[in-house]
Amino acid sequence: MTTTFQKRQKEMKRLDKQREKAARRAQKKQDKREGKVGPADDGIADIVVGEQPRHEGFDPQDGTA
Repeated sequence: MTTTFQKRQKEMKRLDKQREKAARRAQKKQDKREGKVGPADDGIADIVVGEQPRHEGFDPQDGTA
């Protein structure tokens, strides 16, 4: 008898998680439509395109600085 209750609890938890996930997706979709952008902390925000300046003492032969 307790297994049925445990199964019901597990199923309810799964459904709750599914609803929360759907709500997060809907919010993200709405934010995207409104032009809101999430934080730009993707690790590439400070990358500069093109040739990078060399450090003093850099030796291209052995690759050490």
